[in-house]
Amino acid sequence: MIATTLIVLFGLMILSVPVAAVLGLTGVILSALYAFIPATRAAGTISWSAMNDGILVAVPLFVLMGEILLRSGVAARMYGAMAGWLSWLPGGLMHANIGTSMLFAATSGSSVATAATVGTTAIPEIKRHGYNEPLFLGSIAASGTLGILIPPSINLIIYGALTNASIPSLYLAGFIPGIGLALMFSLTVWIICRLRPDMAGDSIHVSWAERRNGLPHLIPPIAIFFLVVGSIYAGWATPTEAAALGVLGALGIAALSRSLTRAMLHAAFSGTMRTTGMLLAIVMAAYFLNYIFGSVGLTTNVVRFFEGLTWGPVWTLITIIVFYLLLGLFMETLSLMVATVPIFAPIVVSLGYDPVWFGILVILLIETAMITPPVGINLFVVQGVRGPGGPLSDVVRGVLPFLATLLMAVVLVVLFPQIVLFLPEWLG
Repeated sequence: MIATTLIVLFGLMILSVPVAAVLGLTGVILSALYAFIPATRAAGTISWSAMNDGILVAVPLFVLMGEILLRSGVAARMYGAMAGWLSWLPGGLMHANIGTSMLFAATSGSSVATAATVGTTAIPEIKRHGYNEPLFLGSIAASGTLGILIPPSINLIIYGALTNASIPSLYLAGFIPGIGLALMFSLTVWIICRLRPDMAGDSIHVSWAERRNGLPHLIPPIAIFFLVVGSIYAGWATPTEAAALGVLGALGIAALSRSLTRAMLHAAFSGTMRTTGMLLAIVMAAYFLNYIFGSVGLTTNVVRFFEGLTWGPVWTLITIIVFYLLLGLFMETLSLMVATVPIFAPIVVSLGYDPVWFGILVILLIETAMITPPVGINLFVVQGVRGPGGPLSDVVRGVLPFLATLLMAVVLVVLFPQIVLFLPEWLG
């Protein structure tokens, strides 16, 4: 049964079938082969129950907030300010890529949006300042993954909906790993450029006056972050209500910057509908596939397999991590999370691990999948923004050092769980 599932999943992906359709068709085929009840009878009920979760309303609101900030030019101005403060480091604007991604992640909640936004602004600087192109592109693709780790994260909301874990606790848990990972990415660039100065690009000199003039452009994303996350922890708003506040804040910032136009709103709403449709179609199809897994006994067999292992909690956890890394080579990241978390989260919790800690670990593993070929989505996003300037292999080569950094972060979180749990235990 497991072999049939993998063959169907990967076969449909090889045929370039859209991800949501892959998950739905896999469920229908498994139902036809192994279940007694036709899948079509359950599809409507499962779809309604999956989409009837109030917490998922936050997803389109966070997407809209990021779209408004992108279309209003906030992201481009933020990049310029970051460049002024970070370009003196070895590696120059690559540190600005990482710093801007970290700040934009705190407003968009999406890795794809973060990578696309920073890439659009930064890629023209490659030839202008003589950077090593693969490494520069790799820094954008890797730092874009911070969008699903630093709160407010869409993926953390979906993880909370899948496991009933506290979303405020998940947001607190993502702070230290998110900031720490951004610093590790920056350290990776620093080390490479110290060892290979030819990859660092031209030295960029910015006056203190220019740096001070850029500071106001960092205020909008920071204000949005405190409005959204602060309202949650102050007890003034639920995550969904906080997302709505974030949209209002983004509209206010767009109005103050005189970019709140009909054309901008049309582009933001159009982008939101496309992204939300894709995300929620994947979630709905994955819920349906999970139902079929349970109906045909696949979930029970997987759980029994892991419960029957006599390796102990540590080796069982390592097996699950390796499983995620392997599946991440071939599966789209959101579908990977939605299809596997309902199976593995109960197993991990039964082994004595904290569900909030496991949520952050899963996000780190999904971040790894986002920059792992052959289907790492951020690789294709950066290549798409770059255009016909060179092959995809440039982005793949450039992201390899950051992939090693991400794997190191996974190891650190496993060895030192307090990296994740310190803030939820202290402030929760």
